[in-house]
Amino acid sequence: MKKLPYGISNYEELIEDGYYYADKTMYLEKLENIAEKRIMFLRPRKFGKTLFTSVLENYYDIKKVDKFEKLYGNTYIGKNPTKLRNTYNILRFNFSGIDTTNAETTIKGFKEKVSIAIEGFVAKYGLDFYVNPELTAEGLLSSLIEAFKIQKAEDKIYVIIDEYDHFANELLGFNTNQFKNLVSKNGKVRKWYEILKEGTESVVDRIFITGVAPITLDSLTSGFNIGSDKTQNDAFNEMMGFTEEELKELMKEQNISKEEQKEILPIMKENYDGYRFSLYGKEKMYNSNMCLYFLNNYLENRRIPTQLIDVNIASDYTKLGKMLDLCKGEEREKVIEKTVSGEGIVSEITQKFNPAMEFTETDLVSMLYYLGYLTIEDEEVGYPKLNIPNKVMKEIYSDYFLQILKRNIDVDINENYTEIAREIALEGKIDKIVEMLREYLKNLSNRDFIKFDEKYVKLIFYCIAMNLKIFRLKSEMEVQRKYPDILLIPKDRSKGYKGVMIEFKYLKKEEAEKLKGKQEEARNQIKEYMKFEEIKDIQDLNCYTVVAVNDEIYVEKI
Repeated sequence: MKKLPYGISNYEELIEDGYYYADKTMYLEKLENIAEKRIMFLRPRKFGKTLFTSVLENYYDIKKVDKFEKLYGNTYIGKNPTKLRNTYNILRFNFSGIDTTNAETTIKGFKEKVSIAIEGFVAKYGLDFYVNPELTAEGLLSSLIEAFKIQKAEDKIYVIIDEYDHFANELLGFNTNQFKNLVSKNGKVRKWYEILKEGTESVVDRIFITGVAPITLDSLTSGFNIGSDKTQNDAFNEMMGFTEEELKELMKEQNISKEEQKEILPIMKENYDGYRFSLYGKEKMYNSNMCLYFLNNYLENRRIPTQLIDVNIASDYTKLGKMLDLCKGEEREKVIEKTVSGEGIVSEITQKFNPAMEFTETDLVSMLYYLGYLTIEDEEVGYPKLNIPNKVMKEIYSDYFLQILKRNIDVDINENYTEIAREIALEGKIDKIVEMLREYLKNLSNRDFIKFDEKYVKLIFYCIAMNLKIFRLKSEMEVQRKYPDILLIPKDRSKGYKGVMIEFKYLKKEEAEKLKGKQEEARNQIKEYMKFEEIKDIQDLNCYTVVAVNDEIYVEKI
């Protein structure tokens, strides 16, 4: 049995130490066979980008020719090698982890990353080259290219850049002016890319760049307009992440029985699946890191993990969420409300962002797509229809929506989710969660009530309920059909926890006299829902009508 490759992003280590590898090497052949030699490929955090760049590095490295059979013998590319295998000097950069406190630390960190990569390159390929600490990052790269031309005139360089946008995204989220200075016409980072472009006229033959978002493309690459972006190309939709078949094969390799798979696969599908990156991509993809996190925990204890999201992933998405603030005003809130409510958004996807200009609604939707908050669900009139891919993203999204509300009302809300969960699970009551909803409604401004309707009240309640981890949340907003507004079903029914079904209604202040009629309408709907077989099967189900009249809430237990 091969080991589970959780946390392993070095391909050579993965193979030599007996870890499982979901074979993606057929994409090396595809990349080599297309006309373009300089490729940009973007995916959300923790989607296997670094491992793929390592696969590229080991395959094309002229120094790894003797290891080819060992590293690739059992893969697609090992059985179908291409003509360019083991023919390049690999110059690899990784720009993650740069200190972006200020311009000085950023420039220093960028240069250090460049220096480290060049030092490794010089040592590996035996160049007579001094990495002069007095030179700038662009000066080092320029000098290296000149030295390579002289000393290895017959050889070519394959440049691999991982996390190309990491430090730039950090800057853009926290210090926009500093970002603009670094990538402007005279900026240090942009000059470095201009030198790299010049290298393609001589010894730099191929380039593969990966990251999360094209936030820096318009600035960094305006002097580097030779890259071909394959992010949304149908042929490469499944290049990173797991297909369902790959995930099943991985579980089989870990001796997870078919009976166990029947139990855990639906949970993984609900929480980690759903990503489609091209309009006509064949399959939806699972986030590979999230799947490995889940399986690693499952294999240790042989039970479903309590926490379904890796804290490292959660923190990454929280930091990247800062960039959503680049879109100001109502456009941002409108987009977030529509997507959290499950409506979806039909929009083109921006391929290059210009940081010098304020983000538009289209830019924001596109950013959410690149970060993994939204994915391509379908197409409508030739444009992508985007929606939230899975439950994990819904939880992160819901937290962000509540943060926006709290910023708007500037009031601390008592968020005792533990007590709320206990009250519902043990007593079948909703007093505490309704009180939290009431706090939000009372503190929202009168202006906010102009746009209030039943959907908006449900949306706030839904986002609160997403934090109740012991329940499975079902919502009409998710399925878009005749269904209860909110259904909270205990994940572990063996403990005797109670469930809750709620039907919402909303009235404006001047419509308060219609309260009893709305309550009766909600009661009748609940009676209809109780005829559903799915609802009948839920034991200890407590049913409520909740009618909001402006900021007042009227609860009735059925």
